[in-house]
Amino acid sequence: MIPPETLARLKERTDIVSLIGETVRLTRRGRSFTGLCPFHKEKSPSFHVHPERGFFHCFGCQESGSAIDFVMKTSGLEFIEAVRYLAAKVGVEIEEVDSRERQKSRSERDEVFAALQLAATFFEGCLGRGELSGQRHALAPLAVEELRKRGMPTEALAADPPEEARAWSVALAEFRLGYAPANWDALAKHLAQQGIRPAIGERAGLLVTGQRGHYDRFRHRLMFAVVDTMGRVIAFSGRALRAPTREEASAAGGSLPSYDGEAPAKYINSPESIVYKKGEQLFGLFQAKQGIRARGEALLVEGNFDVVTLHAAGFTHAAAPLGTAFTSEQAKLLKRFGPKVVVAFDGDAAGKKATRSSRVPLREGALDARVATMPPGMDPDAFLRSEGPAKFEALLTRALPLLEYLINDALDGDNFGGASMTERVARVRAVTEILREEPDPNLRLMAKRFADQLSSKLVVGNAPAEDLLELERLVDSAFRAPERPIQAKPVSKGPPLDRVSVAIVGALLDFPELLLDEELEGELAALQGDAAMAIVAIRQQLVVSGATRQANSDFLATLPLSIQTFATGRFASPLFNDAPSARAELMENIKKLKDLAYRQQNDIAREALEKSSSADDEFALLREIQHRARRKHGLSGS
Repeated sequence: MIPPETLARLKERTDIVSLIGETVRLTRRGRSFTGLCPFHKEKSPSFHVHPERGFFHCFGCQESGSAIDFVMKTSGLEFIEAVRYLAAKVGVEIEEVDSRERQKSRSERDEVFAALQLAATFFEGCLGRGELSGQRHALAPLAVEELRKRGMPTEALAADPPEEARAWSVALAEFRLGYAPANWDALAKHLAQQGIRPAIGERAGLLVTGQRGHYDRFRHRLMFAVVDTMGRVIAFSGRALRAPTREEASAAGGSLPSYDGEAPAKYINSPESIVYKKGEQLFGLFQAKQGIRARGEALLVEGNFDVVTLHAAGFTHAAAPLGTAFTSEQAKLLKRFGPKVVVAFDGDAAGKKATRSSRVPLREGALDARVATMPPGMDPDAFLRSEGPAKFEALLTRALPLLEYLINDALDGDNFGGASMTERVARVRAVTEILREEPDPNLRLMAKRFADQLSSKLVVGNAPAEDLLELERLVDSAFRAPERPIQAKPVSKGPPLDRVSVAIVGALLDFPELLLDEELEGELAALQGDAAMAIVAIRQQLVVSGATRQANSDFLATLPLSIQTFATGRFASPLFNDAPSARAELMENIKKLKDLAYRQQNDIAREALEKSSSADDEFALLREIQHRARRKHGLSGS
């Protein structure tokens, strides 16, 4: 637990404009800064940042919050991780009130992170790159050989690569590619020299316990570092390389590990650990964040090499699941950086199956998905090397909406007409089931489109009448598939706030110190309902507590629901630049509110006068109207 005063100090020291300016190009507008929202695609700036209050708000997608919220939303971090990140950035010491158990766990996490970082540097050095480039391993050329098969120019490994090799050089550095030596304990020895205990190496997934102690999990492999959204190494993926020849082995020192006569697994991935849960991370997402925001969509592929070669070719919005089926957690993580995704899995049976399986996670992650169909037997990496970036871009452009792809896949294109009637019925049933499960409100349009497409195929062949009737019945059932009810938004039971009252509240949100004006104190008594409650909240939270410079979700939560959305936007983008202007507008609106109240009270009195049957009652009502009119115009007396 972090003490509130520590959080307050962190927010005060954080320059939210500089922080957000690292991601968004901001321009001053009055007391705020504006820019294109990083959370959704837009052409006109609707994203506002208020430096005095340390607050941001987008009027387009309604994302808002403090500097901590921004780091959480853009980096996919938990609250405590975002706080630590900001604290390190601005030099605030975090004093966490933790139990002994939590302190021990945090200490172990730090040790694991340190071991993984050292391992990444070691693997890079063995490939002849990075801080330890002088320790290039004798068998590193076998890893380079694999990279060259993927289109990497050899010059990319040079300290100062030529222009044509620079994109690959950047990709090698960003993805921290390296080589794991073939020796049984090369990394184990290196970690020991750096003071890392074998037990920590094992918990990090780097070492394995054997009869003779600890040995390296990854041996003679091309290594890909897996990093989280903060750029910290959390795991590795190792690709098998061809076995060295007798001469190559001799040059490397002779004795190499045996694989017991069996071919090694093509890929080995780190096991789950205290810092790594494979179903919750995406390979390349950290490197793809800016590319996803720039294009407004992510590119989801299957393999590590797909991601690296795509980035080297300029498709810097690519990421991949880590040796597992795409999960809802990964989809939700991806959604933090962009609302759309193009799925470009391999063009084989497994890739098609993976695409079908991605439907539920994509829906649960609320991602707008399209599918780019790869040619049979090709993956994005192979397609790029064969056809080039321009044709791959065209392939992405032709991507179909996920539902349309699934229907086409179920019907199996032109093969539908040549299939047996039993197969046709099975495929139509599959499509019907897809439509039944689809919660999208455009279901009816898609069902009609499907029926039109199918009707042209029913005439193919000499199918028995009863079979055609069966197909038509299935099509009809698709039309009749019940739509899932769309939940209505909760409606406020209170009376709607009038624009005058909202304007008054807005002026006080811009300059809460106006509530200290004695002249205004009595005038504000004219406010009623939610507007009056909002004034009380502003007085208590922003004036009495002195928190006039830092708005937060705690304060916004104290406001009536009917005014929270308005207040959130007003915090980030005040209307008035100075207190006198706000005060003048405030007084003008108070006058309007009083005039409105005067007319309403007179209407009530006149209605009562029309219904009155007593002369005395009529005289009393007339005097009340007269007194009210004199008070309005500042007159006294009877």
